[in-house]
Amino acid sequence: MSDAPSSGPTFEQRLARAKFRSWHRGTREADYMIGGFFDRYHAGWGEADLAWFEALLDEDDVDVMAFALGSQPPPEHLAGEWLSAMQKLDYVDIPR
Repeated sequence: MSDAPSSGPTFEQRLARAKFRSWHRGTREADYMIGGFFDRYHAGWGEADLAWFEALLDEDDVDVMAFALGSQPPPEHLAGEWLSAMQKLDYVDIPR
């Protein structure tokens, strides 16, 4: 048995956790917006992109939705290219 400290979750484990968290927000609207964004963009993410998304997931749903709809300015650490992509809302596929 090794006494070495755990190095933490792998990138793949973090990505899987982010997927789960993005699709289990508590409201259908948030699930479609945040989960749909994850599904559309996660395949090309690197470490910094995933860290940004994890920070986004730490925000309240109503705030994330307000950032995406442009009705509330985002905190500085979330502003930028990925939030601009989220604001397009072209990734939301609402089942009928």
